[in-house]
Amino acid sequence: MAEELAKLRTKFVSKVSKEIVNQLLDNLLEDKVINSGERESIIEEHQTTADKARQTIDTVIKKGNKASNRLIHHLQNCDPTLHEDLCKSCIYTVKNATQESQVLQEFSSTLIKSKETFWKEKQNNKDIYPVTLNSSKNRVALLITNITFADKMKNRAGAEKDEENMEKLLTDLGYEVVKYRDLTAKQMDKGLVQFSNHSKLKETDSVFVVIMSHGKLGVVLGVNFKKDPSPGEEPDELPINNIYKHLNAKNCPELVNKPKIIVIQACRGEDGGSVIVCDSVDDESAMEEDIEEDKVQRIHKEKDFIALLSSTPDTVSYRHKLEGSFLMKFTIEVFNTFAHIYDVEELFRKVMGRFEDSSHPFRQMPTKDRCTLTRKFYLYPGLNHMS
Repeated sequence: MAEELAKLRTKFVSKVSKEIVNQLLDNLLEDKVINSGERESIIEEHQTTADKARQTIDTVIKKGNKASNRLIHHLQNCDPTLHEDLCKSCIYTVKNATQESQVLQEFSSTLIKSKETFWKEKQNNKDIYPVTLNSSKNRVALLITNITFADKMKNRAGAEKDEENMEKLLTDLGYEVVKYRDLTAKQMDKGLVQFSNHSKLKETDSVFVVIMSHGKLGVVLGVNFKKDPSPGEEPDELPINNIYKHLNAKNCPELVNKPKIIVIQACRGEDGGSVIVCDSVDDESAMEEDIEEDKVQRIHKEKDFIALLSSTPDTVSYRHKLEGSFLMKFTIEVFNTFAHIYDVEELFRKVMGRFEDSSHPFRQMPTKDRCTLTRKFYLYPGLNHMS
């Protein structure tokens, strides 16, 4: 692998960006491929990006095949376009490198913190949502977990573990967690309304909304849900659209231009997952009145959202009776291990990738839904503890 990497040296040096070089150095340091002295030497003793890139690849090549594999693996994650351009002539080698990296991958049981330098490097990048020391200290999240239902056959054994683990992850990421358990649909809706008026929203850089319950396509079930309600009885179902409605630009202006991250662990049907289809989204904006004043800024009311749903439409989700749901388990593993270097959308993609593991027995595939993020959002774990 070191020999193959050497063949890519010239193109790597000429095309890699300063940001990617710095990110690769951080990754290689965390993998213990290089030490802190080598990293600082490359950064401080070489002025141009090309010189930094040249010294980085030369240092790694000298360390052999395993180190070279790690560089290729990190380049693939940091800059997939450059990786594909560099490695299209050595597909077999890259495949081997990817396989080895998968074998070597171990998921962290605790949240890895971002480096302050990583945060500072991204402060003036207009393609990244801004995060300041103040905004990171005003983060807030909503966590709703339905465990005990009126129909005891619907009780969700293992959901306590999901609640505990997700609360810890959100807290470690710097979010104040507003937590509810065992709510009806009306109570969930009320909780969303109250959350949309939280005092911290003006100063925060983002919010999480995590809801765990039973569900059907387009709705989350309340704890009093009945399969066959009495005539005239309102079904105990929360439309997922209500989440977007309460937090959108019209009803929650404090969150305009701020990422709103939604995670829902709930079935979306009863099928086993053999067919993937797409939800339809009604365009309500066409119903709004025209705005005549030029001075009024018009903004799409459902902007800066991203959701991760536990399964594709019409299919079931799975939960272990002791360890909790697979979605929450994989989400926490991925965020603990990668949130310090990857943006939220990439983290969700990695969670989805966990379900492709051949050892996983269920035909469940999480779905990114209604993503209207216009920039990348990095969580920078540990930032709220920096000076």
